[in-house]
Amino acid sequence: MKNLIAIVVLWSFCAACSHKEHHEKKAEWKELDSFHKIMADVFHPLKDSGDLKPVKKLAAQLAEEAERLASSSLPENLRSDEMKSNLEKLKTDSKSLADEIAKGASDDAIKEKLTALHDQFHKIMEASQGSHGHDENEEHEHDDEDED
Repeated sequence: MKNLIAIVVLWSFCAACSHKEHHEKKAEWKELDSFHKIMADVFHPLKDSGDLKPVKKLAAQLAEEAERLASSSLPENLRSDEMKSNLEKLKTDSKSLADEIAKGASDDAIKEKLTALHDQFHKIMEASQGSHGHDENEEHEHDDEDED
């Protein structure tokens, strides 16, 4: 019985440490968090009710945040050519969206580009969380919190 208790205590300790490390890694890239916030501010209204006013108003800010993110210092575990390429695409596509909105792009074009930009962002977000197949509860927790 003592062995069983020891195993449970050890397992609990390891799970707690692993969970803490996961959140520490997530929190160390403040530029990603900043971009995530603005992406949520512009994407949720589209997703939830088809509202494009926020993206039309905040597109330039979204592009600025993408620029900051792409030029930020990447966490060591994410330094790869693939991540740099994904960030560069996010930056370029964010700028393109802002430019097109400024020129009076159609609502359909904005919806299409914002959705693609959101998908691109998720590639980066998932890689940063090490969650190429994170569990369903975490996804729902993320959705309820502030999905982008």
